[in-house]
Amino acid sequence: VQLVESGGGLVQAGGSLRLSCAASGLTFSSYSMGWFRQAPGKERDFVAAISWTGSTTFYADSVKGRFTISRDNAKNTVYLQMNSLKPEDTAVYYCAARPRYLGFDLASGWDDYRYWGQGTQVTVSS
Repeated sequence: VQLVESGGGLVQAGGSLRLSCAASGLTFSSYSMGWFRQAPGKERDFVAAISWTGSTTFYADSVKGRFTISRDNAKNTVYLQMNSLKPEDTAVYYCAARPRYLGFDLASGWDDYRYWGQGTQVTVSS
């Protein structure tokens, strides 16, 4: 199984970025997907999750209304559209996959997920 994030970079506050996570080696449509982030010296925090069908989503309060998670099962890819970025959004962003058979598609704990990507850096300047 391989999850590969892309789309990170440096952006000014108020700007936007779109992260992508391409999955391989698994039946993508049988996994719910999540995005997490980790700032230096801090724990890995939940950002957003999407069900295996894409019909339901869940967000951390800190990003609600600014970030949108989506998926394209035909392309084995999950996305995170990030708008109105703030300096406090600066972190390494990770995507993660949770098998459908575990139930509860919209898990928010890092240990609820089975597979992880290597992360992509997002830096928001003030």
